Amino acid sequence: MADFEQLKRKYQPVLDTLDKEGAQVNDLSLAGEQLSLKVTAVSEASKNRIWDSIKSVDPNFADLKHDIQVSPGQQVYTVRPGDNLSKISKYFFGDANKYAAIASANGLADPNKISVGQKLVIPT
Repeated sequence: MADFEQLKRKYQPVLDTLDKEGAQVNDLSLAGEQLSLKVTAVSEASKNRIWDSIKSVDPNFADLKHDIQVSPGQQVYTVRPGDNLSKISKYFFGDANKYAAIASANGLADPNKISVGQKLVIPT
């Protein structure tokens, strides 16, 4: 029989990625011989990074049962030091050139003027 703690250790890099991505872990348990992981990611790009992390641990992931969903609707992001709209766009959309969508959704006349702590709506 599979050992829950052993599977958690094996997939620790994935759990670290989930934390880094700000994903919500809805379930982490043992399902028969597999680690069961149900997650809600903040964006499609984030979901892809989580998926890449899974494949880097075990390309066959035969001992992992996973369900990764993306949060429906708009997201709210709090600007951090070093952020700019291109970087935020790359994080949420996987494309730095989609920064104009964020600027438009937030009524920003100048996309270069954002400040740390500012809350931005990320359109879907």
